Amino acid sequence: MKALNQKGRSPTVINMTQTDWNEALNRPSTTISIVALMLGLWVILLSIVNLVEGAYSPGYKVSWIGFMGFGGEAFAKNDTGFVLDDAIFAIIGLLLIVAGDYGLRKANVDSAGNTNGAMSWILDIPNSDFMKNLVKGETMRDMLASWLVVIGILFYIIWSMQNNTWVDPGVYSVMISMVAFGFALNLSSNIEN
Repeated sequence: MKALNQKGRSPTVINMTQTDWNEALNRPSTTISIVALMLGLWVILLSIVNLVEGAYSPGYKVSWIGFMGFGGEAFAKNDTGFVLDDAIFAIIGLLLIVAGDYGLRKANVDSAGNTNGAMSWILDIPNSDFMKNLVKGETMRDMLASWLVVIGILFYIIWSMQNNTWVDPGVYSVMISMVAFGFALNLSSNIEN
């Protein structure tokens, strides 16, 4: 099937595989790739905490398969050692990191054909608009968006370290509300611009 170019303005006919529609389906989203990368890093953090001291409470670890509702016990004594649940959960984290890196590489190709993956994104965080907005944003909305994300993440980490539990649904709900609202403010600000 043949179609016009991406804007439909050129009289030159090109193949359908070169249209925006097909490109949008085949090119990963930067935002979704970053979310996959961040979730993967979080899963790896929880896996390490669960192996070292137990992510549920002192002396108790999370049995990830049961915790996610796929059957079995949700918690086990920490003396059970390394179990299959730990391996599966860590592999899921690694797969999310690989998917995020792959998506970032596919979505961020510059004019010279160079790709920028997860490491370049992580190294560029100090120079990002997100970090600049923490100090001086263009609008109050930009500053509030960045601070909500930072406060939500810090709340989760500090509360979890103080109370020695990393899987509390109440803390998740507070953290996710703050982070999601921060991202929504940021997206709305970017759409208006």
